[in-house]
Amino acid sequence: MDAHLRELYQEIILDHSRHPRHFGALPDANRVAEGYNPLCGDKVKVYLKIDSDGRIAGVSFEGRGCAISVASASLMTDLLRGRTIAEAERLMGDFLHLVKGEEAKELSNEDREQLEVMAGVSAFPMRVKCATLAWHAMKAALEGGGTAKTE
Repeated sequence: MDAHLRELYQEIILDHSRHPRHFGALPDANRVAEGYNPLCGDKVKVYLKIDSDGRIAGVSFEGRGCAISVASASLMTDLLRGRTIAEAERLMGDFLHLVKGEEAKELSNEDREQLEVMAGVSAFPMRVKCATLAWHAMKAALEGGGTAKTE
């Protein structure tokens, strides 16, 4: 990855970390789950509103953590609104491949453009858990709620 692109990606991560999108409780959420990484102390709570058509009509998060954890949650909330549960689960799978340095074959060009900023995390295996925490909480929320742990 060229130095200018790496710098741009770092700026995007810092922007999402400092000014997270969709941060705060979602009052009419009908699915909620928490995520916790005991290795670093990152915590996240993901709120989803699933409509009668099985689409994510609303999504938000609360929590605290490192820049990567917060930025990843913020990016996730930007991408999930309007998707079906199946699309959200597929996106999560592709995101996990991306941050682990694996090929994300199913990722659309538009989604790849948004999520590529997190691909550099694959060079730091301990940070992969930070990047995926909110995504695991989102999956737990889709499955009915509870707590997702990354260890």
